Amino acid sequence: MLFSSIPGLEEVKEKIVQAVKNNHLAHALLFHGPEGSANLKMALALATYTLCQQPGISDSCGTCPSCQKMSRLVHPDMNFVFPLVGESKEDEDEDNKGKKTDFPSSFRTFAIETPFGNVSDWIYKNNFEKKQLNISKAAAKQIIKTLSLKSFEGGYKIMLIWSPEYLNPTSANSLLKILEEPPAKTLFILVTSHPEQLLTTILSRTQKIMVRAFTDEEVMQHLIQAHHVSREAAMQIAPLADGNMREAYRMVDQVADEFTRLVRDWFRACYSVNVNDMLDFVDKFSSKDKEAQKSLLLSGINVIREVMLDKSQLAELMRSIESDREFIHNLGVHVLDEEKLMAIYQALNESHYHLERNANVRIVFADLSFRLARIMRPMQTA
Repeated sequence: MLFSSIPGLEEVKEKIVQAVKNNHLAHALLFHGPEGSANLKMALALATYTLCQQPGISDSCGTCPSCQKMSRLVHPDMNFVFPLVGESKEDEDEDNKGKKTDFPSSFRTFAIETPFGNVSDWIYKNNFEKKQLNISKAAAKQIIKTLSLKSFEGGYKIMLIWSPEYLNPTSANSLLKILEEPPAKTLFILVTSHPEQLLTTILSRTQKIMVRAFTDEEVMQHLIQAHHVSREAAMQIAPLADGNMREAYRMVDQVADEFTRLVRDWFRACYSVNVNDMLDFVDKFSSKDKEAQKSLLLSGINVIREVMLDKSQLAELMRSIESDREFIHNLGVHVLDEEKLMAIYQALNESHYHLERNANVRIVFADLSFRLARIMRPMQTA
C-alpha cells in the first residue's frame, strides 16, 4: 500500500513522511477521519513506508521484499486487530468444527479490496448480522504477547487496531501501559472514524493524524483515472458522495442522472399530491437495493442543497450539472421557500437515518412521500 495509491491528500502525506524522516513520529498514532476517508489506506501506507527497505523521498519503493509483502498485507511484522463477535454455543457446535473463518485473512482481503469500507461492510462480509462486535480482553492480551516478541525481520513491529472504539473498557485499560511504554521499535496505529467514542485515557496516549474527507475534484479524478468512469458520470457522482469515497464507489455502477431524474419526478408527484404516482414511486424505490435507496435520498438532499445555493445566488458553490439547473431554479422560485426547504431537508435526513437502521423500506418511503406532499402543499384551513 503506497502513498501514491491514495488520491489527493498531498498535505497529509507530506506531513507523515516528514515526521518519519525527522524522527518525530510517536510510537502510538491515531488516524481518524470521516467515513469514506483514506484513514485506513493512509495508515497502511505509513506502515509500508516504515517497513520499506529502500524508502524514497516521498514514498515506499514498492519493489523491495517488504513492500511486496505489504502489498498483500502478509508482512510478518505487520499485525492486525479488529472487531469480532464472541464465540457462541452455535459456534462451538460439533457440526461447525473445522468451519471457522480465517478472520486475519478475511481482514487482509477486506483492507485491500474495500479500504474505504466501514464496520457495516465488515459485518456484511462476514455474516455478523444481529451479533455484538467487540475487541475482547483476550485480543488485548494477544496484542501484549505479540509485541513482547522480537520482530521477524529486525525492523519495526507494527500493531494496527482497526475500529478501536470496539475495545471494551477492560480491553482498553489493559493496553494503557503498553501504549505508554511500548517495547523498542514498536509502532501502534489506531484507525477510526469515531474518535469521540474512544476512552480519554487511550486518546491521551496517541498522536492524532487527521485524514480529511476528499474534495469533489479528488473524488472525480480518482473515479476517472482508477475506475474508468466517464467525466460526466464522475462529475455527477462526486458532489453526491460529498467527500466519502465509499459512497462514490457505491454509486459508480449506478447512473447518477437517473437518480436526479427520479427525484425530480418524485417531487412533482408529491407537489401535485398524485397519490397513485406517489405509491408507484414507493414501489419503484422499494425494489432497489439498500445502497441505491440511500443514494436516492442523498440525491434528494443534494437537490435541496443546490436549491438553497441558487436562492442565495451562490452559483459558484453549486455542484449540479448544467442540465439540472433549470429544474433546481424553478423548484426554488415557484415551490419551496426557506422554511419548506429546511423541512424537506430534515425529512430526507430522518428517512436516511431509518434506512440505515433497517426500517421497513415501504413504510419509510410512503411516509416520506406524504410528508413531502404536506410540506410542499400545506392543507388550507377554513
